[in-house]
Formats: sequence, C-alpha cells, structure tokens
Amino acid sequence: MSLLAHANQRPGGADEEPPDTGAARPSAEDRHRLTATQGLAALSLDAMASVAYGPESIVLVLAAAGAYGLGFTLPVTLAIAALLAVLVASYRQVIAAFPDGGGSYAVAKRHLGRRTALVTAASLVLDYVLNVAVSVTAGVAALTSAFPSLYGDRLWICLAVLALVTGVNLRGIVESAKWFMVPTAVFVGSVLTMIVAGLLRDAPASTEAAAGHASVLTGNATSVGALLLLKAFAAGCSALTGVEAVANAVPSFRAPAQRRAQRTEVALGALLGVMLIGLSVLIGRFHLQPAEGVTVLAQLADASLGHNWAFYVVQFATVVLLALAANTSFGGLPVLMALLARDNYLPHVFGLKADRQVHRHGVLALAAVSALLLVFSGGDVNTLVPLFAIGVFVGFTICQVGMVRHWRRERSAGWRGKACLNGFGALLTGVSAVVVTATKFEEGAWLIVLALPLIVLAFETVHRAYGRIGERLGLGRVPEAPRRCHSVVVVPVSSLSRLTSKALTAAVSLGDEVVAVTAVQPDAEGARAAESLRRDWELWNPGVDLVELPAPTRALGRPIVDYVHELTARHPDNRVTVLIPEVEPAHIWQRLLQNQRGAVVAHAVRRDTDAVICRLRFRIGAEPTARRTVTRR
Repeated sequence: MSLLAHANQRPGGADEEPPDTGAARPSAEDRHRLTATQGLAALSLDAMASVAYGPESIVLVLAAAGAYGLGFTLPVTLAIAALLAVLVASYRQVIAAFPDGGGSYAVAKRHLGRRTALVTAASLVLDYVLNVAVSVTAGVAALTSAFPSLYGDRLWICLAVLALVTGVNLRGIVESAKWFMVPTAVFVGSVLTMIVAGLLRDAPASTEAAAGHASVLTGNATSVGALLLLKAFAAGCSALTGVEAVANAVPSFRAPAQRRAQRTEVALGALLGVMLIGLSVLIGRFHLQPAEGVTVLAQLADASLGHNWAFYVVQFATVVLLALAANTSFGGLPVLMALLARDNYLPHVFGLKADRQVHRHGVLALAAVSALLLVFSGGDVNTLVPLFAIGVFVGFTICQVGMVRHWRRERSAGWRGKACLNGFGALLTGVSAVVVTATKFEEGAWLIVLALPLIVLAFETVHRAYGRIGERLGLGRVPEAPRRCHSVVVVPVSSLSRLTSKALTAAVSLGDEVVAVTAVQPDAEGARAAESLRRDWELWNPGVDLVELPAPTRALGRPIVDYVHELTARHPDNRVTVLIPEVEPAHIWQRLLQNQRGAVVAHAVRRDTDAVICRLRFRIGAEPTARRTVTRR
C-alpha cells in the first residue's frame, strides 16, 4: 500500500468499525469482534488477576506498623475502591467521547497537545509490555511454589505460556475471549464464594496454609503516619492496572461498540471493587497476618473454605489467571499501536489487520519484546515488579487532566461536577505515581524514568521520517498530470526455456521496446556459454535483441545496473523496467534448490537505480501458469 493510502485511510482499510446500526445479528466482520461478556474475559484478566496481589501489597506495607497498622487495611482499600469508581466513571466518558479507542492517548492528543499524548502513549506501551512479563512470571512463580521441582525450568515455562497466549491472540481477540472465559469465570466465582463463606464464619475454618511460616510483622513497629498510609495506598493501587484496557480497545467490540465497551467497563469496575473490599473485610475479620512463603489470598481461602479441595480450586484458578492476565495487553496494545501508526508515530505496518480483526504485527511485536524481558529477568517476577504500574499511573493522571479540559470546553449539563470528579482522580493518581516512583526508584523504577523519554524520541523520529517521505512524495498536494513515456523493458536471461518465452511475452505486452540481456563471465567457460546462447537465440529468433554484458567481477547484478544507467543516460525520458523471470517451485522446500539469481539482480537494481522491478514467477505444477508480481520504486 502506498504512503498516500496510509496517510488518507485509517489502518485496516475495509476492516474499520462499521456504523452503529444496533442490528441484532452481527455482520460477517462483527463475528470477529467482542460482545460485552467476551470483552470482560479478554480485556479484564489483568485487573482481575491483581486481586491476587493488590490486597497483599497493602498488608505488606502496613505490617511495618505491626498488628495496629493492619487495622487500616480496610480504610486504605476503600480509598482505592473510591479511586476505582472515579476511574470507571471517567473511562466510561472516554469511551463515549473517543469511540476509535486509544483511551488516555486519544484524550491527551485532543486536549493536552501532541507531546503530552506521546508521553501517555509511551507510558501505556511500557505498562502493557511489563504487564505481559509480570503476569506470566507471577503465574509461573505460583506454579513453581506448588511444584518446586519445576523451579529450574521456570524461564522455559514462561516462554511456553507466552507462546500459548500469543498463538491464541493471533487467531483473533474473539478466539482469545472464548479460550479465557472459563478461567476468568472460575476465578471470579471462587473468590466471590470465598468472600461469602468467610463473611458467614465467626472464626477461621483452617490455618493450615500459614502453619510453619514465620510472620512478617516487624518487632519494632513504626507508627501509622500519613507517609505509611500513602505508601500502602500507592502499593494497593497496583490492583487498578488494566482498568484502562477497555477504553483502549473500543474498536474491538461489536456494534454498538460504545455501549458494549461501557457495559464491560462498569462490570469490570463492579467485580473488581467487590472483590477488593470483600477480601479486605476478611483480612480484618480473621485478623490475618502476612507470612513468609504463603500468599494472603491462600490464607484467606484456607480460613474461609477450609484446607480441602475448594482451597486448591482457588489456588489453581489463581495460577491460571495470573499466567493468562497477559491477554489484556494483547487486546489493548495492538489497537493503541494502530492509532499511533495512523498518526505516523509507528511504522504503518502496525495499522494493518488480518481477516480475524487482529493486528498481527502488533501482537508479534508485543510477544517479541515480552520474551526479551523474560529472558532478561530469567523468569524472576521480583526483578520485574518494581518496574510495574508506574506507566499506568502516568496514563491515568494525564487522562484525568485531559478529561477536566474536555468538560471545560464542552460545558454540557453537570460539567462542573464531572470536572471536579476527574480533577480529584488526577490528584490521587498523580500522588500515587510520584510515591510509587520514589519508593521503587532504586529497585529499578529509574529504568522506566529513563525509558519514557527514549520511547517518545523514537515516536518523534518515526514521525519526522514519514514527514520527509511525505514531503518528497508531495502528499496533500495535487500532483502533475500523468504522461506517457517511452517504455524499455530489460529481461535478464541465461538460457532458453519456457520461462524465457513467458518472460518475453510479458515484456512485449508491457513495453514499447524490449531488450534481452545476458551477463558473460570472463573465462573460457563463460565465453562458450555465451556463444551457445547466441547461436540458440538466432535459431529461435524471438524478434527481441540479445545484448551481451561483460561481467569482469563475476557479479550478476552490476552489469545489468550499468546497462540501465547507460539507457537512462542516452534517453532520460525513457521509463526503464527490469523484468526478472523466476521459477516458483511446487513445494516450499524446493526453494532451497534455486540459485537465487533473481533476488540478487532485483536487490542490485533496486539499490542502485530508479528502474521499475517486475519479478515474473513461473509456477511449477500440473498445469503450468505464470504469475507476475510488480514492485515499483
């Protein structure tokens, strides 16, 4: 596709979101888009999985103040739930205002300027990539905790899980939703059952899970001050990662996409809020204390359900969901990359869609970078966790500030209340971003601080490159009228065959003048081959001249390049085409038998001349047919 087409069309071309008709029966391409339920399964795994570590993050910080500090678990969780409600309400409005997706990036681009939008996009890219790595390593860590013999192979297990999630997403986001719907339902059902069962108990059903594990409560308890509560709040806000994924992926939903995405956002917020608050209530009800080597969720399952099969169902569902939580990134990041490609900040290839409404290049790029992170960390979750969640808080804050400006400009009914709500949310998420960055800076957060400007610089570099290309091509300006040029077609040949005949037939159909050329090697064998070809050519007499080109360096491409330069110098107005005949074998493995002369010649001509390259492929099969592929500069 040309640059002009990329500049004037949305990525995906005919695969764009259809008009919101509200029809009951989905169209052919809508079948590859999400319903509200499927969206909850495909885009909420990150947020749902955070239930496994969000409350624990709060407890571990408050444990510094001893048992008294743990009493503040519920108030801190309620503050996080309030922020969650603000974010859900805000992102519902973002979905309505920006139906093309992009979430925070789209908001910042419209209301806060290009540079701020790029910072937002960079933070979201970092968050999505790190989410994949953290989710996979956390799930595998839970698995190796249950089966210690697998610990030495944790990196290979991580890469296998990543390959599984990538493979499913390459088949389409609807396919991934179908695969992950059952694990999501099992996990949510298990946690809700555990909460209800725990609320009906006056005492823990079992404490076997924590037996033999030392408490992490400090002997020298600190006082509960504002800084400690702020750190606990910031740590617990890791449970909010993934809330923005639905707003980023609105085009992935079936029509009416906005309403379905809004329902999904509300359902996600409601389920996440209920689970977070319910687990915090149980922590206080059972006076739970964090212990080394056992998770808070495991202790709560033990206390609520007993140490039986139900306990292991919760643990197994947690392992599976943590490992599959990476799917949220595969649903959100490719759509964001498509928007960046549309705006010329990423290569346009990321805007292309496959037949199942999947941005395959975005999926593969995410998988490749995530695999590098897994190899870098050795599959160790503790190496990656300090880097996690900073990017999403930056995106949250910028989005909230952008929505404040949105309401001030729009001034619709109740805009002041909405602006105040978003402003309060921006204050909370901004403070959380600063606190998390400061507390985790020496543990690796400095990498995120360094990576953000580098990614923004990469976006700017791509944008400038597209700008220069567009200027050279005159995009946006009316071009000069087309005119007919004298066309000369150059056909490299080395022997007589059906391929030679097909090539010359195509050449005389394309050009006003056709010249066959052959490179003559500087030795006796080359001279004999040239003499034999000249004799056969005269006997065949195809009506096309054969020109012998000396090849003193034995290079295949250089003689043809020099001949094209000679033609262009003699007649600058001529349009020179180099038609390269090639055999396309019946089986892929037979390509190893080819000499690749066509590729060598095409590369040399493309690199050193402005000639049009036409590679004619002669397919070998039961009924030989020719297929022509044209590449123009």
